[in-house]
Amino acid sequence: MSSRRPNIDRLVHEPARFALMAALCVVRDADFVFLLAQTGLTKGNFASHMDKLEQAGYVDIEKTFVDRTPRTLYKLTRKGRRALHVYRNTMLDLLDGLPP
Repeated sequence: MSSRRPNIDRLVHEPARFALMAALCVVRDADFVFLLAQTGLTKGNFASHMDKLEQAGYVDIEKTFVDRTPRTLYKLTRKGRRALHVYRNTMLDLLDGLPP
């Protein structure tokens, strides 16, 4: 393991945002109810973390209506997938460098 400090994306590293991105990386898109169930976040925490991911360009949010009922879909962007992939590789490199 290198002695230099690793470049960890703090936006992805935060557990709630990591959980959201991990849930989104295995689906094409997901709605609010699905992601809330997958992550166990409160509605307020969900909204706050999703807002940060959207501002970073990691997630696209699409609001529509289905039979007059609002529906919000979330999708990991290419930038978000790349950030998650880089984060994964960084963490694997760090863990691989630890003694057994």
